[in-house]
Amino acid sequence: MTSKDLSKTLRYRHFIFGILGIGYVIVYFHRLCPAVLAKDIMRDLNASGPLIGVLGSAYFYPYALMQLPAGLLSDSWGARKSVSSFLLIAFIGSMILAAAPDALWAIIGRVLVGLGVSVLFVPFMKVMSEWYTTREFAFMSGIIIAIGGVGSLASATPLAWMSSLIGWRMSFASVGIATLIIGALIWRIVRDRPADLGWPSPEVHIQKEGPAIGLWEGVKRVFSHPPFWVVAVWIFFNVSVFFALGGLWGGPYLMEVYHLSKAGAGHVLSMLSIGLIIGSPILSFLSNRVLKGRKPVLVLCSLILMPLMYIMYVFVDKIPMAMLYVIFLAIGIFSGSVVAVGFTMAKELFPVSIAGTSIGLINIFPFLGGALFQPFLGYVLERNGRVNDAFTLRGYQQVMLIFFLSSLIALIAGFFTRETVKRQ
Repeated sequence: MTSKDLSKTLRYRHFIFGILGIGYVIVYFHRLCPAVLAKDIMRDLNASGPLIGVLGSAYFYPYALMQLPAGLLSDSWGARKSVSSFLLIAFIGSMILAAAPDALWAIIGRVLVGLGVSVLFVPFMKVMSEWYTTREFAFMSGIIIAIGGVGSLASATPLAWMSSLIGWRMSFASVGIATLIIGALIWRIVRDRPADLGWPSPEVHIQKEGPAIGLWEGVKRVFSHPPFWVVAVWIFFNVSVFFALGGLWGGPYLMEVYHLSKAGAGHVLSMLSIGLIIGSPILSFLSNRVLKGRKPVLVLCSLILMPLMYIMYVFVDKIPMAMLYVIFLAIGIFSGSVVAVGFTMAKELFPVSIAGTSIGLINIFPFLGGALFQPFLGYVLERNGRVNDAFTLRGYQQVMLIFFLSSLIALIAGFFTRETVKRQ
């Protein structure tokens, strides 16, 4: 490899990272946008709490189920073709959602959106493994999660403003058009590996030869390894708090318990996104350089999350507004952004030859948590009745109790995770 060719690789990879990063902003926007729009959608579609919970979670089921196929598509068909093709499906889903005459069509649109954006994160990580060195990978994964936080941020206050101006239907249509444009740019700019352009990979000089591991053999190795399941339990319960609160029920909670406007609720929800943005690189740095381990970070985050959820349970309607901002910021950090460290731990439990498989499989569990929690919490809220078309305080208090118990289970699982960082 010549230094001139390598310099081309090092320059062009930033363009690839940038356009895929914009795509990941769209992914997170789609993921969390129902929180701000939930009450508008419930009113226009005449949907109950459990039904709107199904609508919110309809994104997560196809997303979770597609993580392993996403890895397979990345390896066989290529990340560029896979991502751009599936974003076309997300565009179609957005337009169906925008035009939905009833809850059923809205759910169908939401399913297609979840299916379409499900094939981006794992291919993104696959492309980064080709264009960046192993040493750069852990930090870049934290940056990817932080980029997702930008999409989360856009799904709060900016979306509230946009929906106030043009309505929730036109908002979804606009996001769908943006999704289509990003898909076209990914097709034009992204290349799966430097060799596709005739350039050398920065990773070539440190790759090691070894026996190839087939897809299903890799899946078997991952699923038969007990430490993987401990990390999966931790991710399921710790990150589900972020997805359930930030992805759907945080908006109704703030508007119905604290009587905030849609924009006011968006301001508070945006703290989740800010926590995601600042927390991912900070926790990755803490894991790599300060604590020099993954396990201490996982335990620390659950240990902080648990008392926060207890405060929200006990003082469900009595938390000062300034404190609400702080709590939602902390949830973004300790329930949301820490997932980057969890992904890294899952990757490091296995040989590099099946790292993509392990990432794809572990990525199932946070979205499975979101898929199960959102309708379940809707059922809990509906079961406690309504007053003037708003869910009761007791209902929200039970939701916060569930969050507290979830963080407690995550803390216990965190203590049983296996450290993957080798200490000198």
